[in-house]
Amino acid sequence: MRQAMATAEVGDDVLGDDPTVIELETYCADLFKFEAALFVPSGTMGNQVCLKTHTEPGWELLCERECHIVNYEVGAPALLSHLMINLLDSERGMLTADQIRANVRAIDIHCPRTRIVALENTHNRHGGTILPQSEIKQVREVCDEMGLILHLDGARIWNAHVATGIPLDKLVAPFDSVSVCLSKGLGAPVGSVILGGTDFIGKARRIRKLFGGAMRQVGILAAAGLWAIRNNLERLVEDHTNARLIAERLSALPVFDIDLSRVETNIVIADLTEDRIAEEVLRELYEAGVWAVPFGPRKIRFVTHLDVSREDCKEAVTRIEELYG
Repeated sequence: MRQAMATAEVGDDVLGDDPTVIELETYCADLFKFEAALFVPSGTMGNQVCLKTHTEPGWELLCERECHIVNYEVGAPALLSHLMINLLDSERGMLTADQIRANVRAIDIHCPRTRIVALENTHNRHGGTILPQSEIKQVREVCDEMGLILHLDGARIWNAHVATGIPLDKLVAPFDSVSVCLSKGLGAPVGSVILGGTDFIGKARRIRKLFGGAMRQVGILAAAGLWAIRNNLERLVEDHTNARLIAERLSALPVFDIDLSRVETNIVIADLTEDRIAEEVLRELYEAGVWAVPFGPRKIRFVTHLDVSREDCKEAVTRIEELYG
């Protein structure tokens, strides 16, 4: 990947003539069967450019309560797009068609317009769960019925593809726009790609500039993204099997409560027993050479990726078992 970056042909992407960025955008548009694509620095910017491009100030966004767009993007929908947000609860990250239909406001002078729905697949805070494609199609039907835009935070759509075998283009077909991440599991150092129609991407390019995301000789980063997709996609199955290993062994320890049915991809969410807090457990893990992140006062997250081998995972679990077994 670094060799590809070092030898990448570059131009000026602000002027639209960086050949490697053009190659990445064309490749992704073809891969997902969208009309056009746009390279952006991060998944957060990808989501927020899409929301801003789709909407007008005062519109209402429907999304799941634990979604990344609301919990990890610094209030950007409200700050940047002036959207009202209606957070809906779910069991595993999937909003239902009936939920959406029930929460679309009547057209009335007193009410904001409910105009956009956002889903997340796979769902980070629900443990990397995969949204059922049949239910996504039902949501699409309701959106068509009620005149709603449907956006996908597909940062980890690659994991859903590898885990289910459903082609990438089929997974994203119900959506008006999609943001996919090139870092995380794929291993690129920087970058995401927005997918949409030609007119939409044309408008999004201007919003990207507004948000400070237009860059110059950025082909060195686009080259990393291309290499990541072409070489690291199918190996994601290794991350999934490693996460399963971690989940199964940790679930046998008294300090952790892990719902194994949610360990579908590369994320393990561990609830802690009532007498333990995340800050304390994470400090003990860190001292043992194991890194994880807090996901609440009594909840922590483990993630597997290409820099963590099977042997690394076994060693990490062994050290945790020595602490809490």
